[in-house]
Amino acid sequence: MTDAAAVARAEISGETARRHRSRRYRAERRLRLMGLGAILTAMLLLGVLVTSLVLTGYQAFVQTMIALDVLVDPALVKQDDLRGSNWRAVFANAVEREFPDIDGRADRRALNQLFTSSAYLFVRDRVMNDPALVGETISVTVPASDQVDQLNKGAVLRDTPESRRRISDKQIEWFDRLVREGRVSTPFNWGLFFNADSRFPEIAGLAGAITGSFYALLVCFFISFPLGISAAVYLEEFAKKNRWTDLIEVNINNLAAVPSIVFGLLGLAVFLNFFGLPRSSPLVGGMVLALMTLPTIIIATRAALKSVPPSIREAALAIGASRHETVMQHVLPLAMPGILTGTIIGLAQALGETAPLLLIGMNAFITSPPGGVMEPATALPTQIFIWADSPERGFVARTSAAILMLMGFLILMNGVAIFLRQRLGRRW
Repeated sequence: MTDAAAVARAEISGETARRHRSRRYRAERRLRLMGLGAILTAMLLLGVLVTSLVLTGYQAFVQTMIALDVLVDPALVKQDDLRGSNWRAVFANAVEREFPDIDGRADRRALNQLFTSSAYLFVRDRVMNDPALVGETISVTVPASDQVDQLNKGAVLRDTPESRRRISDKQIEWFDRLVREGRVSTPFNWGLFFNADSRFPEIAGLAGAITGSFYALLVCFFISFPLGISAAVYLEEFAKKNRWTDLIEVNINNLAAVPSIVFGLLGLAVFLNFFGLPRSSPLVGGMVLALMTLPTIIIATRAALKSVPPSIREAALAIGASRHETVMQHVLPLAMPGILTGTIIGLAQALGETAPLLLIGMNAFITSPPGGVMEPATALPTQIFIWADSPERGFVARTSAAILMLMGFLILMNGVAIFLRQRLGRRW
């Protein structure tokens, strides 16, 4: 009887164990499926984001251009004052010669609207580069206006009622005539990279924003990199462990989680209002971004220093090196790959910040790239903000193109960080 009861209890216990094991296996499979589902969902959403940006922004990488034969009339162009000559009249005469059957002020105004409003500047710059062209007939290729550019790219449908589009049927007829004559082309839009901002989307570019971001990141790097490494080395290698250093560490960790707009308010109150530094300058933008990047660099540097085995320090001290020599000549060089990785990631985060730059005025309308850190400038994130708020349809594609460029820079910087970690990192 006793043996039978023991056997029964063993069978019950074995069955219970199998049920528990089966539940654990099912829970493990569910966890794996949930993880896989999360990864697939994230990849799907990322794919949707990138696809929507590409479908919207690819049109900004080409630009509709129109070629005209322009007579550089000596009666309108002053040899001794090329910049002050009547270039508007020179270009207007070229348009009228191309369409001699046009009559009336309204038709001439509508005809000139086929071209960007600054088309005469392309003629002026061409002649200023070669003054010998005065009196000659030259071929000049100028950007089409935004509404013509959108028509040529299919963003404006021809069968849309005339009252619901910005380009008239007569203008479409004139444009088709230029197409038949072979005067219309759609080359790669280098102006998107080399032109500064403009109120006209057909000639607006990112040169000013790219230059401003470069200067701001340069200032950010030269401030945050030495300060962050110095602070991390002191806290990790030299500072005594007490409640004051614990308080400093807690505050550094908290600063890393502070919203970026708080740093923008700090920059507005201290750098602009108190110190009176120039508004909209990359200097102030870089200083604000440095404040935001410092906690990230300090945390990354301390983690890199902790990853160096204690045996390195002990061996250096054992052969007579001082504490300073141990840190500077042995520990810090071995931790440098991790430090560089953390610094690049921090700078990549700073590159994409918008809120602090808006508060210090780096969203101003700047028509030329800055020549230094003290001159007014914009940055890539703030330029995207400006274009996204513009009513012209052409800025929609340029906004998406600017976002793609910003994402490209971020991917490049993170790729460099991964390369440095894989190339220079050591395993202990």
